[in-house]
Amino acid sequence: MSADPAPEPDSGPLLIACALGIERFALRGAGAGAGAVTVLRTGMGPRSAERAVARALARGPGRPARPGEPGGPGPGTPPRAAVIATGFCAGLAPGMHPGDLVVADETRDPAGSTVCTGVRVLADALSRPSPSGPRRAVHLGPVVGSDHVVRGAERAALHRTGAIAVDMESAATLRTAVRHGVRPVAAVRVVVDAPEHELVRIGTLRGGISAFRVLRTVLPAFFHWHRSSLLPGGELDGHASPPDHPGRDVSL
Repeated sequence: MSADPAPEPDSGPLLIACALGIERFALRGAGAGAGAVTVLRTGMGPRSAERAVARALARGPGRPARPGEPGGPGPGTPPRAAVIATGFCAGLAPGMHPGDLVVADETRDPAGSTVCTGVRVLADALSRPSPSGPRRAVHLGPVVGSDHVVRGAERAALHRTGAIAVDMESAATLRTAVRHGVRPVAAVRVVVDAPEHELVRIGTLRGGISAFRVLRTVLPAFFHWHRSSLLPGGELDGHASPPDHPGRDVSL
């Protein structure tokens, strides 16, 4: 797939939320020359993600409702920002490796679940070879939220619920986004450690370096997903597409 250019400022905003400075660094350049794209560093944990995303969406352009709904926007009203939660995660399924990509079909935490939008469009875009490397493994399924680092037996227990990955911010980010209005939402995470490859410190071991390199390649797929979400009558069009089977590996 040829690289999709970043959205133009009048094409609808895109908010990319991550927690860590190293994740923000990997995504550098996302907003260069494209005022519609914002990369937001939320800070670690669900509470930080909720506060940061709520503030960012309150400042951004929006609309009160979808066309045809009571109070819906007229022609030319800018759409609400599409939101992608991204960064690193812990893989839960045996056989995952550092650098694998996870596309959430839904995010879950004790506060509930959020169905993601256009998951097949996003997974297909991410599974294609990147200009800087070979085809990447992409896993599709539920991503669960936690307020702490998950290891060992707790990781296995979460996998038994059907989840394929865990992180601390995705569920809070997407739940906050949809509470502020109907919009396309997605979560894409890069596995930094997995059941057979537990990592102690990001960036000090090979798994962290592999995950960082993969995270640097995801922006064209994000832009492709965002452009697809703006097409009237398209698969996304502001709605969640039907999820695939949890844990399906879509790499070829």
